[in-house]
Amino acid sequence: MTNNSLDNNKVDFASAQAVITTENIKAHASEVHGVLAGLVCAGFAFEEQSYLGMLDDLLDFSPQGSDGFPKAAKTLVKQMYSELWTDILDDTYTFQLILPDDDDSLVERGHALGVWVQGFNLGFGLQQKDSPLTSSEVKEVLIDFAEIANISEEMEENEDSEQAFFEISEYVRISALLCFSELGTLPTNSANNRANTNDTIH
Repeated sequence: MTNNSLDNNKVDFASAQAVITTENIKAHASEVHGVLAGLVCAGFAFEEQSYLGMLDDLLDFSPQGSDGFPKAAKTLVKQMYSELWTDILDDTYTFQLILPDDDDSLVERGHALGVWVQGFNLGFGLQQKDSPLTSSEVKEVLIDFAEIANISEEMEENEDSEQAFFEISEYVRISALLCFSELGTLPTNSANNRANTNDTIH
C-alpha cells in the first residue's frame, strides 16, 4: 500500500508505519493510535485540534533538524484521528486497535499491543491530569493496561499464546470502549459528525 492510498482507504498498521518510518520519526504506529485513543476515551473533544501538538510533545514527531510536523505524518495522524472517532461512535462497535496483521510474528504483535496500551495510558493521563474523573472500573483498566504493556516479553510462537493474545487484545478493545462510554465527549452535533468524521479535518 502506498502512502497515497491513505487518502482513499482506512489506515492499517503497515501503511501507518511506512509513513512514520519514511519520515524518520522514531515512533511506533500502534503507540500513536493508542495515544489518540487514550485522549479521546478520556474526554478529549472532537472539535479540539491540539492533539497534533500533544502527540508531537509525547512522541517527538518533528525529526531532528526539521522545522515541524512532516506533512505526510500530519495527514496520517489526522486520518487516524478521524477514523478513530468514526469507529468509536459506531453503534456496531467497529473500533479496532491498529496492530500488525496476523501474518506477522506473535512477538511483533505482542510488542505492538504492549506499546498500544502504553500509548493509551499516556494519552489518557495527559487528558485527565488536571481534572481526574475516573471510576474504580476505569482505574482497574488503566492498571491492567500497565501490566499488559509488558506482554511482548512473555509471548511465544504457540497456539496457547495465540489464543491468549486474541483474548487480551479483545479485552483491551472493549475496555477502551468502556472508558469512552464513561468519560468520552460526544461531538457537538453528534448525528452529523458520525457521518462526517471521515472528512479531512482542517
